Amino acid sequence: MIRGIGIDMVEIDRIKQSIKRQPRFVQRILTENEYQRCHNLKEQRQAEFAAGRFAAKEAFSKAAGTGIGALGFQDMEILSTENGAPQMTAKGFESCRIWVSITHSRTHAVAQVVLEKSGRE
Repeated sequence: MIRGIGIDMVEIDRIKQSIKRQPRFVQRILTENEYQRCHNLKEQRQAEFAAGRFAAKEAFSKAAGTGIGALGFQDMEILSTENGAPQMTAKGFESCRIWVSITHSRTHAVAQVVLEKSGRE
């Protein structure tokens, strides 16, 4: 059963500028595992990666109905499966299946999250 859905879109340039103004910004929104993956990418790809993760975490907070604040950026993590698909986990939502999709254009990153309740709830 669907517990919630959320979507978010962010301008990649906005994230890129935030990173330039405040270099620790990316470490605030990415977990250590996400940061390690991001850090190894070229500059433009780093901004796309961070923007996609930012949008996904915002989308998750909408799907959960909490908003960012009740749930911090560090409480959510998006890693990749063997096939490269994003796979999201979140503290306090271990009993939910989290479906996440992230896409980019030249200027924007968009993410959608669906929370699915397990049969045990």
